[in-house]
Amino acid sequence: MTFAVALTALLIGPAAAQESAPQDGAAQKPAAQVAKPAPSEASAQTKHHALSLVGEPKYPADFTHFDFVNPDAPKGGLVRLPSIGGFDSLNPVLYRGEQAPGIGFVNESLFVDSIDEPSTSYGLIAEWASYPDDYSSVTFKLRDEARWHDGEPITPEDVIYSLKVNKEANPRMGLYYKNVTRAEKTGDNEVTFYFDSKGNRELPMIMGQLTILPKHFWTGTDEKGEKRDPMKTTMEPPLGSGPYRVKSVSPGRSISYERVDDYWGKDLPVNKGTWNFDEMRFDSYRDITVAFESFKAGNLDYWNESSSKNWAMAYDFPAVENGEIKREEVRLERGMPMQAFVLNQRRSKFQDRRVRQALNLAFDFEWTNKNLFFGQYERVDSYFQNSELASPKALPEGRELEILETVRDEVPEEVFTTVHQNPTNNDQTEMRKNLRQAVMLLREAGWQVKDGALVNTKTGEQMNIEFLIVSPLFERIIQPYLRNLNRLGIKGSIRLVDSAQYTRRLNNFDYDVIVGNFGQSESPGNEQRDYWGSEAAERDGSMNLIGIKDPAIDKLIDYIIFAKDREELVAATHALDRVLLWHDFVVPQWFSPYQRIAYRSHYGRPEKLPGLTPGFFQVWWDEKASAEPQASN
Repeated sequence: MTFAVALTALLIGPAAAQESAPQDGAAQKPAAQVAKPAPSEASAQTKHHALSLVGEPKYPADFTHFDFVNPDAPKGGLVRLPSIGGFDSLNPVLYRGEQAPGIGFVNESLFVDSIDEPSTSYGLIAEWASYPDDYSSVTFKLRDEARWHDGEPITPEDVIYSLKVNKEANPRMGLYYKNVTRAEKTGDNEVTFYFDSKGNRELPMIMGQLTILPKHFWTGTDEKGEKRDPMKTTMEPPLGSGPYRVKSVSPGRSISYERVDDYWGKDLPVNKGTWNFDEMRFDSYRDITVAFESFKAGNLDYWNESSSKNWAMAYDFPAVENGEIKREEVRLERGMPMQAFVLNQRRSKFQDRRVRQALNLAFDFEWTNKNLFFGQYERVDSYFQNSELASPKALPEGRELEILETVRDEVPEEVFTTVHQNPTNNDQTEMRKNLRQAVMLLREAGWQVKDGALVNTKTGEQMNIEFLIVSPLFERIIQPYLRNLNRLGIKGSIRLVDSAQYTRRLNNFDYDVIVGNFGQSESPGNEQRDYWGSEAAERDGSMNLIGIKDPAIDKLIDYIIFAKDREELVAATHALDRVLLWHDFVVPQWFSPYQRIAYRSHYGRPEKLPGLTPGFFQVWWDEKASAEPQASN
């Protein structure tokens, strides 16, 4: 997930908790020795002020600010935000524990992702990056002025240390940076990452996304004289280099961040007109309904609405009617995630594709959209929805077909013969037809109804399915689905847990069905290993929520990672999307190209918002601050 997407997601808690998720971001390879470039070779490489995987960056090296900001935006004000669930750690990289919302404001990366251009980033801690034509390494030149909040310079040693910690503290990052063999200081304030393979166009960019940690802080001792350990959760505010630092913490209740007046990067072009709030405070709520009531009562300032029912019916309170609160639907110019009911392949009952197809046939999206969502959604029918990466609604051809031919005997036959489509239920006749087809598929898979219950004809096991959720919003959606499953003899139930228990069960893959959300960028790459790769299937904390262990899918992932150009990448992604769809790993849900937001009327925003997110944290400001004495910029 990119930094921009992560910032938006933290507004309302885990993505899986939402009716509509916030939309504001492998096979083993033989190790190869990579020769260290000679000084003359390294100096001859182009020094890139920006990196892009989809074309030329929009802004030249001498740009002064992004065009979606107000460079003269006033600084000041307090913004109060909701966080669903508690937190027990301020460690910015560890995957264990409940990470505090907003902790990403404290630490920075070498480059910063654009929130207006897909798969594009600009220099932040590093002023440029360079790499050879074969993408076997990447070198970053750190800015001389880059500083930690304690005044110490950011050094190549910090970057080298950060790679080690990120890989060890987070299994997800360990897989993401799998092909990075080492990092070395290779010049005055320069650091080079070396890779164990060539041709991975994405690696220079994802190294720019590395969260940089202060080595002297994490290898030192705390106020009690105890040695810090980045492999453990902690409630000690971390030392960072970003636009904010932790101001105060009330465990389980709230966390506040204050803008750093002498922030070293405040005048950089990537930061001009951004990070305008003096203080951001996240208040924790155990229940999203309670949080919304708090917003209505005036205790919160910004709300990211995830419920279509609420958007249609719950905004008739006085603050909206008198203009104190504004509502807006912001259209996002980016691909939409695959949001779906995830069927855990680690459970034997879901390992037969015919069972999974039957479960999709039993889900009545059309009824749900009409009666529960007020017609606000469309059905997801791609893992790369709303982008050129979605597999075409035609049989594979050209380079995509060539790639698929390499795995022909390992993927469903329909990949080559039939265009994938979700079942439709425009009326009760179609619903009955789909349920009859589901019964046939279940019977073929060895399941039969006895005394009203679906049982396995060989083992006698009864088909029971538990839906694990963290938000009560989903109960009203799952209940009608359970009624259809019951017509098939399947006993379904809903298990609502708190966010801490939900996170633990996700990390341990302890569930039958969850609501998963697989966000994608416009340039997929190494993260696909974490989503669908065999190596991630049994690794606690991975995003392979489905539990896929499939050699053919591993091969397709590598085609994406090592694509030689954009055309090859698109063809390989089409192939992967088509194969994932025909495996019926999930029951696809819905999406909307709009993000629904509500906010106090005294918050200002640029006329043009960035295309990938509303950018509330980054580019909005408090209008009241312009009438108050100004703090230092």
